[in-house]
Amino acid sequence: MVLQRSPDNNQQDNSHPLVLAVNDYADNLEFLTCLLETVGCDSIAAYHGRGAIEMAQQHQPDLILLDIMMPELDGMEVLKRLRKNPQTREIPVIAVTGMNENREYFLSAGFDDWLGKPIEFEELEEVIRRYI
Repeated sequence: MVLQRSPDNNQQDNSHPLVLAVNDYADNLEFLTCLLETVGCDSIAAYHGRGAIEMAQQHQPDLILLDIMMPELDGMEVLKRLRKNPQTREIPVIAVTGMNENREYFLSAGFDDWLGKPIEFEELEEVIRRYI
């Protein structure tokens, strides 16, 4: 299942960056998309890894916020597939996780950065400024 949010609910406003948010929990995804809206981003969202890969290919977002712990395809596998695909390999991907790992762990796995859970508004805003 995919959730799309933008000013007219169907088309991205080109003045706003587009962020793909991926999380298998609907409440977490809704919270994240609301935060993205607050910092001036349009968002598209996916509830699972396969949907994330499809959305990334189809919409070419400016940034991907990717949950790590998901059923079927976890965030690590999704990242591998995104990096192998010429259409998506250059999109910055940020790990979003409650895992007790440090930033270097995720950087060495191929992520551009990471955000710990619970997500702090200021940290999200900083990451968006850094990569968009």
